[in-house]
Amino acid sequence: MLARKKRGKANSTATCNEERNNREENYQLADNIKSCANEGKGSNSNIFKVEFEFSLTDIKNWENIIRFMYKPMDPASLGLIRIMFGFLMVLDIPEERGLSNADINWGDPNECRFPLFNFLQPLPLQWMCIVYLIMWIGAFGIMLGWYFRFSCLAFIIPYWYIFLLDKTSWNNHSYLYGVISILLLGSQANCYWSLDILLGRVKENTPVPLWNYFILRFQIFLLYFYAGLKKMDKDWLEGYSMRYLSNHWVFGPFKLFLTTEQVDFWIIHLNGFALDLSVGFLLIYKKTRPMALFVLGLFHIMNSRLFNIGMFPYVCIATMPIFCNADWPHKILKLFSLPKSATDDAKQDVRNTSAQLSVKENKIGQSIKKLQDGRRDTFTIGWKHKLITCLLISHTGLQIFLPYSHFITKAWVQTDRWEKHADMVVQYAQCLKRNLMKAESMDSNRLSGNISIHVDVWCSLNGRFQQRMFDPRVDLLTADWSPVKAVTWLMPLLTEFSSWRTQIMDIQREVYSWSEYSDAIFVADFPGLTLENYIGEDLTNITLTVLEGEVIVEAGDNVTDKHKQGRGNKILRQKISKGESMGVPARLFHRVHTVSATPSCYMYSYVNHTRQLQEEQGDTPVADVEHKSRGLWREFTFRLENMARAVGLVSNAILNILYSVPMVKRVRLV
Repeated sequence: MLARKKRGKANSTATCNEERNNREENYQLADNIKSCANEGKGSNSNIFKVEFEFSLTDIKNWENIIRFMYKPMDPASLGLIRIMFGFLMVLDIPEERGLSNADINWGDPNECRFPLFNFLQPLPLQWMCIVYLIMWIGAFGIMLGWYFRFSCLAFIIPYWYIFLLDKTSWNNHSYLYGVISILLLGSQANCYWSLDILLGRVKENTPVPLWNYFILRFQIFLLYFYAGLKKMDKDWLEGYSMRYLSNHWVFGPFKLFLTTEQVDFWIIHLNGFALDLSVGFLLIYKKTRPMALFVLGLFHIMNSRLFNIGMFPYVCIATMPIFCNADWPHKILKLFSLPKSATDDAKQDVRNTSAQLSVKENKIGQSIKKLQDGRRDTFTIGWKHKLITCLLISHTGLQIFLPYSHFITKAWVQTDRWEKHADMVVQYAQCLKRNLMKAESMDSNRLSGNISIHVDVWCSLNGRFQQRMFDPRVDLLTADWSPVKAVTWLMPLLTEFSSWRTQIMDIQREVYSWSEYSDAIFVADFPGLTLENYIGEDLTNITLTVLEGEVIVEAGDNVTDKHKQGRGNKILRQKISKGESMGVPARLFHRVHTVSATPSCYMYSYVNHTRQLQEEQGDTPVADVEHKSRGLWREFTFRLENMARAVGLVSNAILNILYSVPMVKRVRLV
């Protein structure tokens, strides 16, 4: 008993000594930080440097900028972000990149493609699968830090090839993944927790230049800040862009004290705008960083439930720590490196391990401290440092400029959604002509080479009237199009009817009150143009009401055939002005001509018997946003199925190339 008590007393004393030593080390570290931060104590510049981790002196001239960019930093945070990004790209390739559906996306050689440059064409299906395989291997290599630079190249080249090959799949986060992979290629993100360390290709915990962190921080900051700037739009700030999103279950807590309309306006629109615009600054400032990380994490988790946007919310969560101190992984590991043990041997092992970790961390800290203290005197600026700094500045300038470059690429991307895809409409028309001529060459029926292609596309933007996107009178095969010129055959947005949106909602509520199956469609059209429409037999009690302007309605068996009109066929013609209505027959084509000097707007009200029948039979498709998101288990099984299908396609492609085994292809259902 006496020996056990002595041992207990000795262990207690050792533990107390160890805790005292740890406290002293922490105090010493804090003193070092304070001494470094408080040089010239009391000056505003040093306070600024402590809070924002840089000072204006660091960027006052070219030489200081280079020295600042090459300030040595701990590689731990960068290494963990590399691992998380690589892992998420491994999951992303079968899903949003499309490997699991490669047979559908790339299996039909006659399918119309929309590359950025027309000379870019997809490879045969089996070789497209090999391209995906190379990209997949690259993502694994990035995650593991295995032959890091080669892995980055193996990921980047196929990624951008597939990205440029199909403009229909473009979105902001797909572009972001490609940019992050390029930034990682230039970094030293394999200096922490990588196979390259085990293989002796790099030295463990080698300090990395600050620009490795700066450029990633800048890219993520810009992601949020520009998202906020793009929300400085009347539609967004007035609450029209994301209407009805509050029906989703994730907004349930807010609806305990707010109405659905208030959640839509205050939480989704205004708070979403404020968060995107400010969160980048809150992440940079030390005192607000913890709060910003917490709120931003919740925001991305909600987005992962609200939208089917692949790995984007998780990539954003994985990159948030880039704003934290570079040594945060060491601090996390240190919390778990001193567990209490029940036996003296275990305690001794822990003490030995802790001592080794402490020595190791002290060496890292000392090496970084020596580099930080002595680098100003010993660091020689060479041409390589100048070149890399120039490239960094060029990249920042390019990323700032690109989102607002629409005055150059007028036909590719415009400031509103109505003028986004003129280039793809032209590409589709040209592809359609090629396919028609190809089919004609294989058929005995001769087809004239004098072909014209017109499109008539209708859309509604943020609760406005349905309206045309393109002028239906223009032949797309001869249409004037250039990426640096405004496209004349794109129809302007009828903003004069934007004020009708509140009235549209009131009218909809009134129509819905008539019957459980009543509905309404709102249409606007330009002077001199005509809407041709067919109404099926499943709709009854159809009424056309003019809200603005004047229209002439024609209805009859051959209303769309000019050659048969007037041959004993009864065609109903009626002129309708503002506030007037008329019934429209079902199972017939009808035409609505806008004859007023200004655009017209009108509405169809009707009863949908198909919907009624589906509900009676229990076959109603669930379209409400509340039910759109998958459960976690279904999402997990969905990803496993995609992964299995991706492995099957790659295996099939390899067997096809080596042994001519036929590629098994599914067919796209239209």
